Amino acid sequence: VYVLYSEAFQKIYVGYSSDLPTRFESHNTLSKNGYTQKYRPWKIVHTEVFHSKKEAIKREKQLKSSNLDYSTRGSTLPSNRIQVNFTSQIT
Repeated sequence: VYVLYSEAFQKIYVGYSSDLPTRFESHNTLSKNGYTQKYRPWKIVHTEVFHSKKEAIKREKQLKSSNLDYSTRGSTLPSNRIQVNFTSQIT
């Protein structure tokens, strides 16, 4: 499970993938349409690892239903109190 942040547009995106580097590249450069294409560039600001796809989907839905409030200084994900660092990024 991952959380992306677009600093330029102050948008967030929550998703899950078994291959985060490839999925991140898709969000930032490969996709030709869709939500993430409109708000590039993205930074990965949070990740979580799960042992099953079912667990990952459950957590993704939990994060999407949270009232996530981000600022350029960082924020806390309310559902698990993890501090988000906007300088972390997979390149």
